[in-house]
Amino acid sequence: MNTIQYKFNPSYLEDSEPLKTKLSGLKSQEMIINLGPQHPSTHGVLRLEVVTDGEIVKDVIPHLGYLHRCFEKHAETLPFNQIIPYVDRMDYVAAMNSEHAFAMGVEKMLGISEQIPKRVEYIRVLVAELNRLASHFVAIGSYGVDIGAFTPFLWMMRDREHIQRLLEWVCGARMLYNYIWIGGLFYDLPLGFEEQCEQFSTYLKPKLKESENLLINNKIFINRTANVGVLPLDLAINYGVTGPMIRASGLKYDIRKTDAYSVYPEIDFSIPIGKGEMGKTGDCWDRTYVRMQECFESIKIIDKCIEMLKKEHKRNKDFDPQALVPKKIRPQAMDFYIRAENPKGELGFFFRTDGKSDIPVRCKARSCCFSNLSVLSTISKDIYIADLIAIIGSFDFVMGEVDR
Repeated sequence: MNTIQYKFNPSYLEDSEPLKTKLSGLKSQEMIINLGPQHPSTHGVLRLEVVTDGEIVKDVIPHLGYLHRCFEKHAETLPFNQIIPYVDRMDYVAAMNSEHAFAMGVEKMLGISEQIPKRVEYIRVLVAELNRLASHFVAIGSYGVDIGAFTPFLWMMRDREHIQRLLEWVCGARMLYNYIWIGGLFYDLPLGFEEQCEQFSTYLKPKLKESENLLINNKIFINRTANVGVLPLDLAINYGVTGPMIRASGLKYDIRKTDAYSVYPEIDFSIPIGKGEMGKTGDCWDRTYVRMQECFESIKIIDKCIEMLKKEHKRNKDFDPQALVPKKIRPQAMDFYIRAENPKGELGFFFRTDGKSDIPVRCKARSCCFSNLSVLSTISKDIYIADLIAIIGSFDFVMGEVDR
């Protein structure tokens, strides 16, 4: 049998200009190490190339693309309604919120957004806020594990399971829903759903206070996260950071308020911001604190939605949640951008249509996770490696949306 012998030839390394530059700039005591792309500590398949001097981080270079889902290319080959299952798979921890943004964008292009029934709008906000809670529970619980607090993770996953079961009851899926359709909903709420949500809200409020006292107000957690990974507000704005991260840096900015979409203007809720009470404004503690406070605000929104669905926009045997769902989705030729407040920040969709087809010419997603992650290198210099892990966990990103 003929055999082929492969001989390692390192000469290709000499032709790599970035590598040569990087190696030539290294000092004798510095070393390049990799964090990731395995999931632990990097919160997904993210690879961080870290230049270290002992335990001190001198530079961080993120490498993306290990979970590339080709969302934007898929969207150029599919009708608008068939894109929604792919939208679910970007931020798979908050699929309802992503569906809501996408559906609103197409409805505005079609000119039917003002015709959507109020019951549909309140149901959309209800399931989106349930999903916001579930997303924040993953963020807060897994962050506790990152820095050595295991019990908060178990408590958060326990309460998230209630939400997963509620959403599964609505649409049959636990994470990837395909529930919010262009023009309406897949189904109306099942009988008894509002009452189950009321029971869950009553159960959750004291549990959240327990979790807040266990983790957020814990002296060990405060000492570990205060003044770590400080993100100044001007830097956050320059990098396009949004969501809980920019609010943690002190800016009271929430698209649910500024753009006043869906029925959010009819609901009274607050926008928590970081105040630097335990350290400098915009540190790891502030980012976790803001997410916890947003959980309390989401419960307020859920309670209001249930009230409106039970009193003002009641269940009706003649109500059809698919009454406005178009058979053929063919917007006029235009360029259009829609955005919404996802649990991790601003999720936007840019559409380009030709007016002839039900398939978009272009559908680009503006990922809040990508923008938030871009600031990592800037705020992670001259820190300990252990603090780098604490900073990554406080960002709360999903690589399925980054590598869209």
